[in-house]
Amino acid sequence: MIGRNDPCPCGSGKKYKKCCAGKEELTVEVVQAEEMERILQSFYDEYPKQKDFGDYREFAIQWKLPLSEAYSEEMIEAIALDEFFFHNRTDIWEGFVRKQLKKTVRPSVIKVLESWSVPQTLLGKVIQTDESYLTVYDRLNNRNVLLRRESEKPVPEDVHLWCFTLPDGINGVLAVSTLIFFPVDQSSVFDEFVTEFTNVDQDSETYMRNHSVTLWEKLAENGYKGEEFTNFEQGVLGRIASFLEANDRKSDALLELIEDYLVEEQPNARKDVAIAAGAIRYGQEHALFEPLELTVKAIADVFEVSPSSLNRYYNGITEYAKLKTNA
Repeated sequence: MIGRNDPCPCGSGKKYKKCCAGKEELTVEVVQAEEMERILQSFYDEYPKQKDFGDYREFAIQWKLPLSEAYSEEMIEAIALDEFFFHNRTDIWEGFVRKQLKKTVRPSVIKVLESWSVPQTLLGKVIQTDESYLTVYDRLNNRNVLLRRESEKPVPEDVHLWCFTLPDGINGVLAVSTLIFFPVDQSSVFDEFVTEFTNVDQDSETYMRNHSVTLWEKLAENGYKGEEFTNFEQGVLGRIASFLEANDRKSDALLELIEDYLVEEQPNARKDVAIAAGAIRYGQEHALFEPLELTVKAIADVFEVSPSSLNRYYNGITEYAKLKTNA
């Protein structure tokens, strides 16, 4: 047990009674993680500085020209900004870390900052998930990496992801940049990209610096537009949204539930309308939108599916929702 006059376990150097006494479930990891997040957010709040905007604009144009027809301007700028910081103008990041080391007092945080060289690209496939970390297979470096989870949203196995990472000072790495997940129907693009990498004599970071734009072009050619769901999953969600709009209803709660259901359960339906019909029945019977007083047969008729197909996925959604509530 920690005495009130003992050094605080958060690493501040103060006595426990003068620092974190009274905070519930205090751990060094929690305090450290919060400060790391604050430091990372301050980087994106402060940079690029005005003097660097010209360089960034020129760099961003190199991304917008080949990608503007496939992706939103906001998405391209977010990706290009990370590439600018961590592949083009690494001096900006290095200068930021030096400034943070001068300002930081907590020894445990200083130790982590000293390990923060330029962030590294993680292009990988999710192979396992737990409460705190994703186990990701780094496809360019043939190793498993523990990537800290950013939210409680379900993440299916076998999806690919992209981000820049830094050591988290605990068990793995954390995403510095935008963390992007790609639906499983884009896997062939990554297979091809990795095969091309194995045929050149370059380290992974050099290869990504030279070919990142190419990867995004190949994804666009394969139909990717920046969405996190497969074409089938988008079909389900789109049909639900269209039905609600046509009937002057709205239900973010239903759409969020079905998003999670699709990701975690991966229902093997032949037609997206069957899942959508089951979802509408569930939403109506559980008051997730203002009732329409439609019978099961009426809902099935709207979606042109049989009542038995509707009920199969209604039951599946119901069971999933119960498990989610009790988790």
